[in-house]
Amino acid sequence: MNDAALIQIVDRAMAEAQRKSGAWIACRPGCTPCCIGAFPISRLDAWRLRRGLEILEESSPERAACVRDRALQWVARQAPYFPGDTVTGALGEDEASESRFADFAEDEPCPALDPETGACDLYSWRPLTCRTFGPAVRLGAGAVGACELCYQGATDEEIAACEVTLDVDALEAELAPEMSGRETVVAFALTR
Repeated sequence: MNDAALIQIVDRAMAEAQRKSGAWIACRPGCTPCCIGAFPISRLDAWRLRRGLEILEESSPERAACVRDRALQWVARQAPYFPGDTVTGALGEDEASESRFADFAEDEPCPALDPETGACDLYSWRPLTCRTFGPAVRLGAGAVGACELCYQGATDEEIAACEVTLDVDALEAELAPEMSGRETVVAFALTR
């Protein structure tokens, strides 16, 4: 598995996006709106999060226990509404499941988010969605995405000047093809 290579490529691109964006970037420790609501993560993201939790258990068992407890509580609250398989944590891939996911757990904080500090307890192992959120990034051939708190007052041209292009899906498929498959969410990844 080449997860380290994937993370290095993504982090390098995001560093360039932050460099280009300068003061437009509002992301800071304690800024947590992007940590609220469920989002799909790949099997590779789930593997990385579980590995990060194992490492955290070695260095800070108390923090790791808090993360695991928050994940278990999250799953207990949301399992009845989960648009997928609650045994495996895999999201459903049919149209009805995808439609239900649009409104699923939208007010739930990520279990990796420490509610006291506003910091991610698994930051070094965070999913690619988290790594690429904030600065102006064009993911593949799609539209440019950026945090709504960033680029306040910027023109479309100023945002475009800060943009980087990154095809995360293609990189993930190339560098970790054995990790393809159904997606999950952070809480289920941390409880499996």
